[in-house]
Amino acid sequence: MVDLLLFRHGIAEERHQGADHPDRGLTPLGLERTFKVCSRLRDLGLIAERLYSSPYRRARETAELAVKTGMAPKVEPISCLAPGGDPWPLVRRLQGSCLLVGHEPDLSLLAAELIGARSGGLRLRKAGLCHLRWDASHPDPRGVAQLQGLLRPRLLLPGCV
Repeated sequence: MVDLLLFRHGIAEERHQGADHPDRGLTPLGLERTFKVCSRLRDLGLIAERLYSSPYRRARETAELAVKTGMAPKVEPISCLAPGGDPWPLVRRLQGSCLLVGHEPDLSLLAAELIGARSGGLRLRKAGLCHLRWDASHPDPRGVAQLQGLLRPRLLLPGCV
């Protein structure tokens, strides 16, 4: 089986003049809330053997918090998880439990395609998680994954907005 955890980065610094930049990091609130979400996910047993992260700073910081809280052993940066990247070569070779840290709308588009839902049918919030599972014997997991959970930070951290 493949247990795939898709985790969107936490609250990031504002875009400069509307433009995205790879060096935008998490805000202090983003760091705090993402750490708490990671801790709660770990307490719920959502732990991965491998963690792949977008190379963008905000995703790397999120991935590092996941490692710090015990959700995964180490961060493996991979360019296919950068915004607009093609994650399919990675997804096709996944085995066991894996955590992918990345961006929207890429992660929710990936999740929708894996479960056979329409594009735009899912949406991950910042520091939100989508848990998917499929039989690793499928050469192409598109349309065969089962949605195990779609969690907003607000559900994991009662009292947070």
